Amino acid sequence: MFIVSAEAGTLLAELKPEKCMGIYMIIYDGIIFSLQRAGGISVLFEEIFNRLALDGIDHKILRYGLQADKRTANLKRRMLERYRDVVSPMCGNVFHSTYYRLPSGIRNNTAVITTVHDYTYERFIGGVKAKVHSWQKNRAINNSDIVICVSESTKQDAMEYSRVSEDKIAVIYNGVSSEYQPLEISPSNNVCFVLFVGARAGYKNFEAAVKAVSPHKDIKLVCVGGGAFIKGELEMLERYLPSRYSHAGFVTNAELNVYYNKALCLIYPSVYEGFGIPILEAMSAGCPVIAVNVSSIPEVAGDAALLVESGSQDELDAAISSLIFSSKREELIVKGLLQAKKFSWDATYTKTLELYEDVLGKKLA
Repeated sequence: MFIVSAEAGTLLAELKPEKCMGIYMIIYDGIIFSLQRAGGISVLFEEIFNRLALDGIDHKILRYGLQADKRTANLKRRMLERYRDVVSPMCGNVFHSTYYRLPSGIRNNTAVITTVHDYTYERFIGGVKAKVHSWQKNRAINNSDIVICVSESTKQDAMEYSRVSEDKIAVIYNGVSSEYQPLEISPSNNVCFVLFVGARAGYKNFEAAVKAVSPHKDIKLVCVGGGAFIKGELEMLERYLPSRYSHAGFVTNAELNVYYNKALCLIYPSVYEGFGIPILEAMSAGCPVIAVNVSSIPEVAGDAALLVESGSQDELDAAISSLIFSSKREELIVKGLLQAKKFSWDATYTKTLELYEDVLGKKLA
């Protein structure tokens, strides 16, 4: 029987879907784990998977070229796998892809769910790569029973770029891990560097962050994630921040939590985000946030971040200065801790299961 635990706050025991291999289950297409080592999408689904396992809910994660366990099935990776329909070795009553794919031969009693994370390709990339991405995304959206958007901003983008009707969209926010929390660290260690987390290309506005830190001669810039610095980045860093920058590489949640705790602030100058998980991570760790007042960022940050209008060098420079020479930093820490508590992976998980129940119930009515 496909039953969701009482802790999850929902129950599917009354549904009577067609039995397949003696099990009712949720099938997850895990293609995202073949496309990236880390990132918000991977975090979202791993958080869901972990809770499903704890609640004993039948599910299977399809992975490609990775070792299988009792929760996963390892499928052979085909040419252009990321763009192809999923051929699952087992049936399920709910199919949820981690990245814009559909099950081959969709069954009438299978609820198909697509999560839309952002519209960066449509807004910033262009060319053949964007056309292929948009084709796949829109095909998944059009053939899904419901579309999950990770923010109201992404919902508006879906309605604009993919022409999705509002009644086909459910907004379910991402959460933040409980591993991010304040630590007992000496204040003298908190004012030596500004932290930059994640990808740095294009709309992430990394150059403005580098130039904004440059006038503050006692402050360094530390980057986490996003891959190693490329040649152009190194040249820029040497020009504006000679001997005042470093790359921490790939770190664990616990290690990143320490960086948040030690930083003067997180500088998050991106001019577009589908959600922006690092904002919540920083706030949960007691790290003030400087970000841009665009897309989903105001939804996530509320009034607990120092939001600038355009993300220009001058705006970011002034924001850093305000954290050094006023009580603003302490005010943002308190507000940030409260704001982060409004988001949780438990809530994300519960709302996702409730959506499965609702969609599957309508299909089987």
